[in-house]
Amino acid sequence: MDFLPKEIESYSSQFSEQENALLNELSRETHLRTTMPRMLSGHLQGRLLSLLSKMQQPQCILEIGTFTGYSALCLAEGLTTTGKLITIDTNDETMVIAKKYFAMSPHAGQIEAITGDAREIIPKLEQTPDLVFIDADKGNYLNYFNLIIGKMNSGGIIIADNVLWSGKVVAPVKENDHETKALMNFTAVASSHPRVTPLLLPIRDGLLILRVI
Repeated sequence: MDFLPKEIESYSSQFSEQENALLNELSRETHLRTTMPRMLSGHLQGRLLSLLSKMQQPQCILEIGTFTGYSALCLAEGLTTTGKLITIDTNDETMVIAKKYFAMSPHAGQIEAITGDAREIIPKLEQTPDLVFIDADKGNYLNYFNLIIGKMNSGGIIIADNVLWSGKVVAPVKENDHETKALMNFTAVASSHPRVTPLLLPIRDGLLILRVI
């Protein structure tokens, strides 16, 4: 499924900050070496993540779902000079690609990549994240949200990807479509939480942005 008409996407890209050479090469390798390259954040979404991070100037970023590292590199652009990005994923193979590009990044010393189950790792983290990006297994989005919301200070930002799920959230849902149901439940619960101000942007596959109050 194309998220935007090609002409609109090209026009938008034309008037947006361009991705750097490292991100461009990572995008190319992801399309060559992975079976689901559409999982990559890509140019426009990546620039939005970069912009939000630069506006937030986070001391600590938590990313749940690394894939090949494109979104992590975009988010890292906004880190303070002493800041840190922690990214968690269960996939050893894609993490190898991500670590390769992290090592070539100017933020190499600020990125910690952890392979494992985020549900087990998050409770053990000592850092207080200022910015969180959720882009992992859809069935656990609400679990991740519940684990992090209590850790965050006022002014923090939580971003959840794929909340439109290729439009399935506004179509009749099949009985066995557990991922769509989980995403719809997460969006409803998270956006109505008393500690957040929500905004759902129909960018690419949908970004739910939650400002912690």
